[in-house]
Amino acid sequence: MAGRPAGSGGIAGLTQLHQAVPLVERQHAIIELLRTRAPRRVPGADLAESTGVSVRTIERDITRLRAAGVPITIHRGPGGGYRIDARPRLPPVVFTPGEASVLIASLVAVGPYTSAAAHSALDKVLTALTE
Repeated sequence: MAGRPAGSGGIAGLTQLHQAVPLVERQHAIIELLRTRAPRRVPGADLAESTGVSVRTIERDITRLRAAGVPITIHRGPGGGYRIDARPRLPPVVFTPGEASVLIASLVAVGPYTSAAAHSALDKVLTALTE
C-alpha cells in the first residue's frame, strides 16, 4: 500500500520501526554487557544505569529476550542479577539464502552502522550470500 509507513502492520507485540531501533540497540547493549561479564551476575540497576533506562524497562527487555530464546538466567535476592550462558567464540553457522536475506533486511532496517558488530555482521552475511 503506497504511502503506508513501515511498522507493525497491526501485529500485536510489534512496534513501529522508529521505536524498534532504540529497543534493538538497548537489547544489543544488554546482551553485550551480560556476555562480557559472564559468568558473573549483573544487577538490573547496573544494566539500567549503563543503558540509561529504568530497572523496569530492563525487566521488560530481559523478558522479551528470554521469550526469544536468549539464555539469560535470573537470580533474585541479595547478590542477584542476570547472567547469560554465552561462549567466547561461536561455532560456524550455515544459513540458507532465505535466512541470510532476512538477516540482511533486519540489519538494514535498524541501520547497519548502529554498531561495529552490526556492520561487521552485515558485511559477513552479504559476502556469504553474494560470493
